[in-house]
Amino acid sequence: MPKRRPAPIDEPSPPEAHCPLCGRVLGTANIDRHHLIPKTFKGKEQFPIHKICHRKIHSAFTERELLQTYHTWESLRGHEDIRSFIDWVAKKPPDFYTRTYTSNKKRYR
Repeated sequence: MPKRRPAPIDEPSPPEAHCPLCGRVLGTANIDRHHLIPKTFKGKEQFPIHKICHRKIHSAFTERELLQTYHTWESLRGHEDIRSFIDWVAKKPPDFYTRTYTSNKKRYR
């Protein structure tokens, strides 16, 4: 007599992960990990984030600014440059990526 397999359990699929910066679905391509406390300053916890969002954060702020002021998602989203970036990228698909340029403000600090 063949073994009977247990009936499959209908489990809900896990909710789709979202980028903690822009709120879009993460998808499967162009994903980075961001340390809210920079590794330079012994930050350990990492968060999956779109590559373009990660690059935008590091193009706008120095490691010290990230440590002292922009070490929460709320503070990052509250910054004017990041807010306008989020408004722009919100219309893009999850796997969208393009080069990010360093802001003039950061370049001349």
